[in-house]
Amino acid sequence: MRSARSYKISQALLRVKNTVVGEHHTISWYRKARYQRNRIISFRRFLADIFLISLGVLSAGFGLRGFLLPNKFIDGGATGISLLISALTHLSLPYLLILVNIPFMVIGYKLVGRLFAIKTAIAISVLAIVVGFIHYPQVTHDKLLIAIFGGFFLGLGTGLAVRGGAVIDGTEVLAISLTKKLGLTVGDIIMIINILIFSVAAWVLSVETALYAILTYFSASRTVDFVIEGIEEYTAITIISVKAETIRTMIIEKMGRGVTIFKGEKGFGKRGHMEGEIKIIYTVITRLEVSKLNAEIEKIDPNAFVITSSVKDTRGGMIKKRPLKD
Repeated sequence: MRSARSYKISQALLRVKNTVVGEHHTISWYRKARYQRNRIISFRRFLADIFLISLGVLSAGFGLRGFLLPNKFIDGGATGISLLISALTHLSLPYLLILVNIPFMVIGYKLVGRLFAIKTAIAISVLAIVVGFIHYPQVTHDKLLIAIFGGFFLGLGTGLAVRGGAVIDGTEVLAISLTKKLGLTVGDIIMIINILIFSVAAWVLSVETALYAILTYFSASRTVDFVIEGIEEYTAITIISVKAETIRTMIIEKMGRGVTIFKGEKGFGKRGHMEGEIKIIYTVITRLEVSKLNAEIEKIDPNAFVITSSVKDTRGGMIKKRPLKD
């Protein structure tokens, strides 16, 4: 009797052990699969970054060699500093591009991380090689076209490099590091740096050169914004309405976009103090859809309170997965 009981207990323990071992193998297999998947994603991201940085370097090189350098134009930022020093001292621009950006690389290493600093160092070094050894054709002698399109290709290169996780102009890294210390925005600091560069250019070179440099800078900065933010600038819409459910259905079915519902409480409005719960709708659409959404909301609830705010970028969700609906 005792042996039979011992046999049953041993069999039960064996089944528990097998179950635990089986679960352990399942977990191990899952971890290995997830690890492999993460490696594939990281490798694809790495290749995409290298491709974007390479395109960026080639574009920036074309802007410098094809437009700015042959006509002795300058730009803002670290590139502008390098061009200005080269014009004054006749030192080789490729070496200056590296030397001027070294402090910014160190700041980037401390502020952002090692991978960013490595990518930036490689991007700037390759840009210096491109400027030094690749001979682009001189496209035009018209000063206005040089300023506009030289800035365009330089900005295109800078934007693509940023998309790839690097920079080829280190002044933005400096601005980020100073913004907390000075209490100014990144844009304000960059503007101050460029004002100093253009002022020195006006004093040392000529006022005309400085004015064209400002035009080049604005062309480059607008192109950078376009490349980083894209043509479909996103807009966040917050809607407070008593007909929230109808509006929610319209956004999903007619606009083909996702929504998030917040639960809020009424406070103070046109009718004075109010009490009770109310649904708040939040959605993100492209700027091309804003007019249509406002028109549809107007049809449902003319008294709806609509708040519109810009969004730099989005990730995941339905914004990029579904096409615009008519």
